[in-house]
Amino acid sequence: MLIVAAGLGGARGVPQLREGTVPGQIPTGEIHHLRLTVTDLARSREFYTQLLGFEVAVESPPADDPSAAEVFKILFGGVVMARGNLIMGLRPMAPSGDRFDPDRVGLDHLSFCVASRGDLEQAMRLFDERGVSHGEITRLPGFAIDVLPFEDPDGVQLELTAPAV
Repeated sequence: MLIVAAGLGGARGVPQLREGTVPGQIPTGEIHHLRLTVTDLARSREFYTQLLGFEVAVESPPADDPSAAEVFKILFGGVVMARGNLIMGLRPMAPSGDRFDPDRVGLDHLSFCVASRGDLEQAMRLFDERGVSHGEITRLPGFAIDVLPFEDPDGVQLELTAPAV
C-alpha cells in the first residue's frame, strides 16, 4: 500500500503527491537528538563514554569563559555526545539524590541496538565487572528481538536490543 500526501507545486496549483506522508500529519524522520537530565555530570559522562562508547562532541566552557553564560542557555553546564547517528546531551540540573522514575509522565526507557545475542552476553559480563544493575536477556518473539535491560547511574532504564535469530 502506498501512502501519499498532497503538496502544492503541481501544474495550476494541483497538489503533488509525496510518498511516505499522510495529509494532516507532520512528516517526521529519525530521532535527531535526546537529552537526559542527570545528577552527576562526571559520573554519567563516564558511564556513557566508557561503557556505551559515546564520544564527547561539545563541552560547556568553564565558568570564567566569556561565552559561558550564553552557552549555559543551550547546554545547561552539560555536554553533547555522539555515537553513530545518535546525538545525546547530558544536562546536570537534577538535585543530588534524585532518581529516574519510569512510572511518571515522560521517558519510560531508551533502547540501543546491538548486532547479536553474543553482544548482549558480552554486555552482561561487562555490567557484572563494573557493577552496573541489569536484568536478564529476554526474548520477545512477537518483535523478533532479544533485550537486556540495565540502568544508568541515575536509574534511567536502558536496554540493549538484538535481533532474535
